[in-house]
Amino acid sequence: MPYATGRILHDADAHIMETPDWLLDHADAATRARLPRLDLGAAPPGARGTKGGDDDSVIARLRRDHADPAYRARDEAELMLRKNWSATGSFIAADRPRALDLLGFASQLVFNTFSNGELCKAERAGDLALVRGMAEAHNRAMLAFCAVDRRLIPTCYVPLGDFAMARAVGAEAIRGGAGALLIASACPRGHSPSHIALDPVWAQAEEAGIPIVFHVGGGGALLDPAYFENGLPRVTDFHGGAENFRSVDYMAIPTPVMQTLATLIIDGVLERFPRLKWGVIEQGASWLPSWMRYLDSAHAAFAKSEERLRKLSLRPSDYVRRQIRATPYPAEDVRWIMEQAGEETCLFSSDFPHVEGGRNPLGRFGASLAGAPEAMLDRFYRANFEDLVGAARIARLAA
Repeated sequence: MPYATGRILHDADAHIMETPDWLLDHADAATRARLPRLDLGAAPPGARGTKGGDDDSVIARLRRDHADPAYRARDEAELMLRKNWSATGSFIAADRPRALDLLGFASQLVFNTFSNGELCKAERAGDLALVRGMAEAHNRAMLAFCAVDRRLIPTCYVPLGDFAMARAVGAEAIRGGAGALLIASACPRGHSPSHIALDPVWAQAEEAGIPIVFHVGGGGALLDPAYFENGLPRVTDFHGGAENFRSVDYMAIPTPVMQTLATLIIDGVLERFPRLKWGVIEQGASWLPSWMRYLDSAHAAFAKSEERLRKLSLRPSDYVRRQIRATPYPAEDVRWIMEQAGEETCLFSSDFPHVEGGRNPLGRFGASLAGAPEAMLDRFYRANFEDLVGAARIARLAA
């Protein structure tokens, strides 16, 4: 029996677990000559039965696991227990349809795992040739993986540091079949993400009926590392190491995207592109209600002196309800968020196959939505996602 039953349910946050040569295998020759292999760590976190060994040997062992009939016989029983590379369909594209069948999700919006931070770092370094080559390699890799099943909706990265490049990379991704354009939460180097020269990027996404999405990892350094120099023992993360998020990092996750979205709204991007949807993925949602009120207070305080605010036809919070969708974490009170921010705002996500998604995201979200009206539940699990990814993509799923 599938993990999810009883309703149409879309997953707004799912991942590929890259292998060391994932980008290199899809890069042009000039980029390949400059691009290092992805460093996954000596023992990829969460990889069953692998302690030590280099990346290649670890991935080779995992490939043997996934080819072992005895291991595959436990796919269903261990679906939500296996994490990262150990999970069915996590890095072998041919296995992902099997994982989707077992999950029971109508679709998954698919992101990279490691490349987001590397792309953001390269973009901010200002090496335009390298970041373009990396983005195009990433997008070819994403499209190739997701081509195995129409239920997989690929996200393709668009660097915003150069206006002409952003437009060209976005156009190429859309032609290739991107289901969403992924951009960094961090401000591009040298100009605002709301710069009018980026309007062609938003225009082509709106015309194609696909959203712009942000994902955790694209905000640059979240915190000054001095926050962790507290004289106390080091705190480990979900994986038992220090490479991921802990409670103090967690508090900073939404900060870059809050500022970027506020700037986009205030500078009129959502006004100029009213049909363009924006997704905030794996960055929580408890911040939404107070942030929306803070946006409205900024409008009230500065409208007399700022013409750009007077040109807005809606209150800032109304643009959020109309166009922005976010994925709460399983530990958040989803019903409260939707009651305060609007039923239009929240999306279900599993974070499959990451450890952070937990063993039962449906159970945790279900507990926070206990007693909620069916209309709210349908919005959370289905309708808000379908609004985000667009009618054309949903029609393709049904074809």
